[in-house]
Amino acid sequence: MATEIERKFLLRETAFLENLEGQRICQGYLSHSPEATVRIRLAGDQAFLTIKGRSTGIRRAEFEYPIPAEDALAMLALCGQGRIDKTRYRVKVGNHTWEVDVFAGDNQGLIVAEIELASEQETFVSPDWLGEEVSDDPRYFNSQLSQKPYRSW
Repeated sequence: MATEIERKFLLRETAFLENLEGQRICQGYLSHSPEATVRIRLAGDQAFLTIKGRSTGIRRAEFEYPIPAEDALAMLALCGQGRIDKTRYRVKVGNHTWEVDVFAGDNQGLIVAEIELASEQETFVSPDWLGEEVSDDPRYFNSQLSQKPYRSW
């Protein structure tokens, strides 16, 4: 079974992003069940269908499959309101690559950094721009942000 082990943090500052090129991502959810979310993601000309299981700490089952971009557009239309619009920056720090998401739309103002790990005990370099950890706060899950956007908190 595919497993995602991910930690998520807020940022102290964002100046380091100024000269980086990001990628716009649009995603929506076909299922928001606590047992499994089903996500459609369009990033440039690449698209993916992702199923994620219930989180247990920072670990959860994750299955991701490439799909045609045209199919993703049609599926995103099925998601209705509550799509996620963000720009993702990839930032190499030590042996890891951080994914920094700058949200737009109803989640504008929210910026989150994520790191994927091989185990819960894996150590990593904490960059100076890293702030409070929010890995255990479900409000910061993208599936939750699609239903209860950051601006409504």
